[in-house]
Amino acid sequence: MTAISANSVLPAIREVISIRTADALELVGELATPEHPIATVICVHPLPTHGGMMDSHILRKMSWRLPALANIAVLRFNTRGTSSAIGQSEGSFDHSNGEGLDLAAAIQFARSRNLPNIWILGWSFGTDVILRNLDPEGISGVILLSPPLRYTSAQELLRWNGTGVPVHALIPELDDYLVPDAAAQRFAEAGDVILEPVEGAKHLWVGEKFVYFVLNRITELVSPGSAPLALEWNGPMERWSDLT
Repeated sequence: MTAISANSVLPAIREVISIRTADALELVGELATPEHPIATVICVHPLPTHGGMMDSHILRKMSWRLPALANIAVLRFNTRGTSSAIGQSEGSFDHSNGEGLDLAAAIQFARSRNLPNIWILGWSFGTDVILRNLDPEGISGVILLSPPLRYTSAQELLRWNGTGVPVHALIPELDDYLVPDAAAQRFAEAGDVILEPVEGAKHLWVGEKFVYFVLNRITELVSPGSAPLALEWNGPMERWSDLT
């Protein structure tokens, strides 16, 4: 048995994908799947104008671990104008407006592959994209990491009441933008959004303690029977250098 560390890459079927949006842009992404997925997470990354991309560490580690540890497929993509190691998506940053078309296209791609039990996860800027644009029809649930509510209006939050889709927001105690008390006020009228304060955490979830917490919480919500996640792996691992 080998301890799972920050750079551990567990086995998965990995495919570089191209996603076409309704306004005719080509987005680059990656789909990491187990042989028999029981759930799917589509990831929307942090703010690209501040370094956010599909390889932002929490999302990258989801793709490295969750297929093998929890039979969860992980779909990551670069929103319009965003680049990472595998390439740059067409278009330009659109302040969470056009990015809604990017998310819709990623969902359509997942459905075209018959991926099961689709959850949508956003981190920071990605949460604004979701809250402002996501059509919850047919979606199993939503997970928000460090929502800053930078672009999302109070009226846009209200539309999440009564959807029947569970929405869980993980709020770092030491967040740079929206700490738990402030989040409780901003989400007050969106009572169907479940706020989960996380003691000691910061906006970027730096440190393996918090990476494990986030990945394990995702698994508890998306594939409860697969939690808690293992801390060790008995089998072959891939190398990060081989994936770039």
